[in-house]
Amino acid sequence: MINLETPRKHRMLIDQAHQVAMNMLRPISRKYDAAEHSYPKELDMLAAMIDGLSESGTAEGAGATGVSAEQKPTRKADDGGVRNGANLASILSIAEMCWGDTGLLLSMPRQGLGNAAIASVASPEQQERFKGVWAAMAITEPGMGSDSAALTTTATLDGDHYVINGEKIFVTSGERAGAVVVWATLDKSLGRAAIKSFVVEKGTPGMKVERLEHKLGIRASDTAVITFTDCRVPAENLLGSPEIDVKAGFGGAMATFDNTRPMVAAMAIGCARASLDLTRDLLEQAGVTVDYDRPAQVQSAAAAKFLQLEADLEGARLLAMQAAWMADNRKPNSLEASMAKAKAGRVGSDVTLSCVELAGTLGYSEAELLEKWSRDSKILDIFEGTQQIQQLIVARRVLGLSSAELR
Repeated sequence: MINLETPRKHRMLIDQAHQVAMNMLRPISRKYDAAEHSYPKELDMLAAMIDGLSESGTAEGAGATGVSAEQKPTRKADDGGVRNGANLASILSIAEMCWGDTGLLLSMPRQGLGNAAIASVASPEQQERFKGVWAAMAITEPGMGSDSAALTTTATLDGDHYVINGEKIFVTSGERAGAVVVWATLDKSLGRAAIKSFVVEKGTPGMKVERLEHKLGIRASDTAVITFTDCRVPAENLLGSPEIDVKAGFGGAMATFDNTRPMVAAMAIGCARASLDLTRDLLEQAGVTVDYDRPAQVQSAAAAKFLQLEADLEGARLLAMQAAWMADNRKPNSLEASMAKAKAGRVGSDVTLSCVELAGTLGYSEAELLEKWSRDSKILDIFEGTQQIQQLIVARRVLGLSSAELR
């Protein structure tokens, strides 16, 4: 049975993540927001610490790397036992880190979204080979919109290599990462089933970072446009099976998104909670006390609004925990992952903007981080599938309709 209380085994990890967020990320948050595209060198030491914990076996879920679809639960599903594993640990620690700074979390070495793709799709041999690689993920293309299956980047087998041609945009950590997981089609005529992912290592001839984007938020994180021109990639760098199974459809990408969407939800939750924590303090300094023992309608308008925002955020947090728990226990969680992403993305933007309003001039100025958090949170409602796409996925799952039947 699912229990949405924070598992005791993860509490030390969460406390450590909170300390890192407060003492390492918060102090440099404004610095790297202003110095867009500058690499946060302070993170190298933090990455080394995480590597050390991972090697000692004490940091399960300390990074945003996801969990392999091949991994099995430690207990049988029919014995009543449950597993609180790396997915749940990841979203809890990610939320704490984003309480510090979302852009800096996305800049963490060896913790890219491509690592989640490797964990979800790669064979055991590939996971061992790419262990320790910092991998970005490249799936979005110009004119593609939110339909991941509409990508046009091609991968053509030529001897013992695949030749990749195409352009990818909005690649998080595209310049800094040591490799990029590129989604490309082996045969456009076969639709979604022919889409595969490839690990393209930095420096591979034919891969070029064209430019870095200037963004509204998460400025500490580099976001790149990357082109691939006759880029030759070893055949063994195709993640998972090279076989095209029309019946399996878009399984590889969906398995990846089922892991990463709850993580993005956790990012939104952490950023929003930071806004609420600061706003509560600012309201108290202004003489407005939020009383949890009295109904909202008999309190001030500011306190009533604050209570509503907290309730919305708690709903998003529970949905994210449910999606991660289901992944840990090898239960299909595509519906829950999209519900968590949709709820948290929308609530994150609502909470951070509302906190700017509640704090008045302090919220809009750079005297506090509220205005920054409102900028950072917007992308969390967009990438890894927009709000509208998540609602469409949820509707398909609930109604039992295919993508062709409900568009």
